[in-house]
Amino acid sequence: RRIDRRNADIVGQARPARATPEQYALFRRYVGVRHADGGMADMSMVDYQMMIEDSHVDTRLVEYRLVADADGLGAGELVACCLTDRLGDGLSMVYSFYHPSLEARSPGSFMILDHLAQTQSLALPHLYLGYWVEGSRKMTYKARFQPQERLGPTGWTLAPAPR
Repeated sequence: RRIDRRNADIVGQARPARATPEQYALFRRYVGVRHADGGMADMSMVDYQMMIEDSHVDTRLVEYRLVADADGLGAGELVACCLTDRLGDGLSMVYSFYHPSLEARSPGSFMILDHLAQTQSLALPHLYLGYWVEGSRKMTYKARFQPQERLGPTGWTLAPAPR
């Protein structure tokens, strides 16, 4: 409830998976702050476009925008995105990114909660949270969403609740 209240001024809308300069600028800002030393740090607009548009499944890009001025950003400003696949049994959150100034609002968790609501409204049984790397500080928020199954070398297993 706290995360929903903190982000009540943000609305998401699913759009066709088409890369735009506005999205790319937000992506570059996010990667520059959160993953400057990672493999995505040198992605060009063409690389970004391929990540967004090169899909063989039903893929959408959920854009999140502010409805009013907040956090030094203007109404209507793009503040987060989530590349999302629609599968037969659920939604799969492929990759998400957000404006770094919103970190205190827990935007990753907010996007999961929003996708969970979308999954339920579509009467789908599963929400896939995407890659999770054990020990990665930047991905620990995903472990808080329970119950959770994880795909490993031996198949799907029920994950233990976080302590």
